[in-house]
Order: sequence, then C-alpha cells, then structure tokens
Amino acid sequence: MIPFLHIGWLTIPTYGLMVALAMLAAYFTLRADLNRRGIAPKSSSLAETLIAIPCLAGLVGAKLYHELESPHDLFADPWHHLISQFGFAWFGGMLAGFAVYVWVSRKQKTPLLSMLDAGSPAAALGYGIGRIGCLLSGDGDYGIPTSLPWGMTFPNGLVPTVERVHPTPIYEFFAACVIAWLLWRMGGKQIAGSEVEENIKPNALRRTGEVFAAYLVLTGVARFLVEFIRINAQSFFGLTNAQAASAASILVGAALWWRARKY
Repeated sequence: MIPFLHIGWLTIPTYGLMVALAMLAAYFTLRADLNRRGIAPKSSSLAETLIAIPCLAGLVGAKLYHELESPHDLFADPWHHLISQFGFAWFGGMLAGFAVYVWVSRKQKTPLLSMLDAGSPAAALGYGIGRIGCLLSGDGDYGIPTSLPWGMTFPNGLVPTVERVHPTPIYEFFAACVIAWLLWRMGGKQIAGSEVEENIKPNALRRTGEVFAAYLVLTGVARFLVEFIRINAQSFFGLTNAQAASAASILVGAALWWRARKY
C-alpha cells in the first residue's frame, strides 16, 4: 500500500487525498441533486457550504470520538493524539457531520427532509471514496484473514500485516457506489412523482424523506454486515461500536420510511 505520496519535498497522505476527492465527488453530486430538485441552481454556493462545513465538522468529530474511545491514552499524551493525522472514527464523523448539515439546512427555506433527501446520494458516494483512502494507507480498517483469491496484504501500511486479509474498504466502496446509484434513482422518481402527483396513486409516490430513510437503512445494513469480517473489538451485546450504530441507523431509517409512507 502507499500511505504517502512523495513529490519532491512534498509529502501527501493518501488518506487525506482520498478524503479530499470524496468531498469533491460529494459536492458535484449534491449540487446536481439540489439543481434538479429546484432547491438551488448550479451557480449557487449552497452545495459548497453544505459539503465544506459538515465535512470539516465530521473530521473533528471523527477525531474526538476516536480519541475518547481510549481516554487513558488521550490523557497520557493529549497533544500528540489530538494533532496526529491518524485515528478517526466513522461514527463520530457521521454524528458531527450530520448535526452540522442539519444546522446549515435549517437556515434554508426548503423543508429539512427535502435537504436530507438531496444530501443522501452525495453522502453515500463520498463515504465510499473515502474508504479507498483507508485501503491505500493500510490504516487497519481491513478485515480478518482469508484464503480467498482477492485477499490482500498490507506490509507497508500504517498498520502493517503480511497475512492475507479481506480488503473490506473495497467491499464498502462497491456497496456505497451501488447505494448512491439507488438513492439517485429514487430521488429522480421522487421528483417526477411530485410533478405529476395528481395522476399517480398515493402509495406509488416517493414521499419526502424516503430517500434519506433508505440511506439510513441501506448504509446501516452494509456497515453492519461488513463488521462481521472486520477486526474491530466487540462492545455492546457482542456487537462492535459500528454495528451498534448501524443497528440504530436501520431502526431510525425504518421508522422514518414508515412515517413517510403513512403520511
């Protein structure tokens, strides 16, 4: 793997590079979705705001959550841990990024659920691309040992291993791309349905909030399943922290879907 790219005197962490590319892909996806929904034209800076601020908050949240999972290590050497470019937790980033996205969205005149629907494909795609950063850096997000032909070793990774293991970041990347595509198509049907609503049966419509609900369920299921072949420690009822968060995401998404379909 290639944790760092060296270009002359410049050293670029591949994880940071992929996070930047993930933000860029999410920006273009969100901008296109906001435009097709009539929320904001492509010339608007709304998509930039909705990507930049939540992503920065997400990085801070991911860092703090990871460090607070091991408070003894953090308090032993707080400065080193807090400024380290390694150690980010998905759940902390999701919480912080989502909270700030909601905060920025509420300042718009558009209903919050419509903004969450618009941001769902972008969030799924950005997450998948970010996972390739984990693969390139070999930061320990790989899976358990495997004899499958596509198993990989990470001898030069940040968390090295010479044993063939599941390349779980690749699994998550493909799953995220499929989810983003499904959510994008759902959004298109949602928009088309709202334009000709009077000619469509109520139960055939894509209601506001359904795309976001599907995002919560699908991403939750994908992460829950991949955790079975990850190397994360178990905590809640034999589940990893990510599985517990994924289960909560699935339940919230299912409840939101039920509410959207009912009303």
